[in-house]
Amino acid sequence: MYKPGFFNEIMNPAAASAFHGFLSEGPYLFKLVLLVFIGFIVYSIAKTLKIWMTNNSSPLQSQGAAAVTKRSEVWGGRGHSRTSTSYYVTFEVQDGSRMEFEVKAKVYGMIVEGDWGQLSYQGTRFKGFVRSGMRGARDNGGAF
Repeated sequence: MYKPGFFNEIMNPAAASAFHGFLSEGPYLFKLVLLVFIGFIVYSIAKTLKIWMTNNSSPLQSQGAAAVTKRSEVWGGRGHSRTSTSYYVTFEVQDGSRMEFEVKAKVYGMIVEGDWGQLSYQGTRFKGFVRSGMRGARDNGGAF
């Protein structure tokens, strides 16, 4: 016996053939927009998985570094949605190259520009920073 309802309509063969008919005979612009939307979702998931897998396969590295800049980015907050804040710290390592990592709010608050210490990271993933002092307070004038 057929009972009306959302899931029953999906499982109903007549409804399934009607949906198939819509895809095969529906407006081409709608199909194109739907295809682009699904493609964007698949691309986003694939990109996120690639970054995650690359970070997991990268070795855990630790080296001397100085915190050179900090920044935050506030996003959202339109209408009734809440805002979110992302925190970033840029470190300069001993060879002079710089790396920016997204960090948690507590870590962001504990790091001061000019701090130097041991930076730990895995690929593009920040793992930690153990502060040893201020960059200008060292005997060698702050140079690595």
